[in-house]
Amino acid sequence: MTDCVFCKIVSGEIPSKRVYEDDQVIVINDLNPGAPVHVLVIPKEHTENILTASPEILVHVKKVLPEIVKKLGIAEKGFRVVVNTGVEGGQTVPHLHFHILGGKELGWPPC
Repeated sequence: MTDCVFCKIVSGEIPSKRVYEDDQVIVINDLNPGAPVHVLVIPKEHTENILTASPEILVHVKKVLPEIVKKLGIAEKGFRVVVNTGVEGGQTVPHLHFHILGGKELGWPPC
């Protein structure tokens, strides 16, 4: 997608500091963090949301999640994974991404 901000970050057109990267995803810090640790796991292949995503990318994110949270130092104390879908679900960029938040006790409800 030519006008997708996350596609531009994935391609390097928009520079970013990558916390983690493999052949299918990148992980970057959120620009407006909601917790001391707040990163975005962004699939390299454009897909609009979790409903349009391939099962393979969902399995891959689940597979690399332990490595990511360990690297971030939040595996032991806990963390939250959030996937916003659609306008009413709070999705502001129409490219699937997973928020990982941690580094403090997170309240409920999350908003």
